[in-house]
Amino acid sequence: MASGRLIKLVFFELLEFVAFSLPTLVIMEQFASAYQRTRNVAEKTHYWLIVSCSIAYVASVTLLIWVPVKVLLYKKHHLRKKIKGWRPVMMMCIVLTTLPSFSFSIAVTEVQKNINGSTDVLADTLPDLPVSLVLTSLIVVDIIEKLRIYPLKGSQKCSEDRHIHTSTLQQITTVTEQVRQKEENPAPRQAASRTELSQHGEATTWSLAPVLAGPVEPSFDSEILRTMSRRDVRAEIFLWSFILWFDTVEMVRIAGHSAVYKSGWLYPVYIFSFISLLRIIFTPQNPLLNSLDILLQDLPFIFVRLSLLIVLGTITPVLGLCKNVLVTLSYIYFNYLTKQEVFSTFQTS
Repeated sequence: MASGRLIKLVFFELLEFVAFSLPTLVIMEQFASAYQRTRNVAEKTHYWLIVSCSIAYVASVTLLIWVPVKVLLYKKHHLRKKIKGWRPVMMMCIVLTTLPSFSFSIAVTEVQKNINGSTDVLADTLPDLPVSLVLTSLIVVDIIEKLRIYPLKGSQKCSEDRHIHTSTLQQITTVTEQVRQKEENPAPRQAASRTELSQHGEATTWSLAPVLAGPVEPSFDSEILRTMSRRDVRAEIFLWSFILWFDTVEMVRIAGHSAVYKSGWLYPVYIFSFISLLRIIFTPQNPLLNSLDILLQDLPFIFVRLSLLIVLGTITPVLGLCKNVLVTLSYIYFNYLTKQEVFSTFQTS
């Protein structure tokens, strides 16, 4: 009888393969249908030719790239340990599935416009299913890669507690203030030695310390409330994997608006959405991921959304623009500006 580990492996691999191959086939079929409608002929030679090419493409990349890489990662454990900071499986999905799917999504409208010479033949909105399928498949592969290290049975508590019961800010006197205090009120030799030691440390003004009481989270005696308060890291992987990409999903959905896909704005929307998806290649704990979130998503989306609002009006949510601006400014402020001397003194509220 097959072991649970083998069943889990086979199930994950089959699910990943479906998520890897299905988007390309669906997008190519949509492209073939759009091209067939422009021919105005009864025969479907061009339709089946395009569908056959898509099947051949998926079969080729599967046999030549997907399967060899999968087997290599499964059998060569030492090689898998050397890969740090990025995920080969996500790289294959981005390059071999998402990129062709986005390209042919653009080609669907371009073929119709070029053959008919007008955008009047285009529908008022693009179908949402193909693009949603591409993003959903990519997120599913991301979830599977994160779930591999966890068992599917039993309970699994969160490794880090996001609900902090107490949080404080303790003021640390900077070197400059210490020198000033020493000049105004000379301290014993013990204080001077502490000042010398502090010069070797970072002149940080604030640090976390359990001194000031923060908001206290409730504890429940009721069995029902304790059951409702349970948290499992595997369930949170599903939650945060979808929440993380909502901004990109919303940007891609803008491309379905008639004012966007009937104009040249279709290209920057798809291009910057694809650039945003490049973040999924990196591991969730990569130290560079926070800065890449700003450089690959929030900062480019500010210019795209602001341009769309100026040129086409409120076809993109203003909330999305506010989110991009606030996330970018807060990242720059708290990571870089607070290190400057002019921002080095704060007070607790």
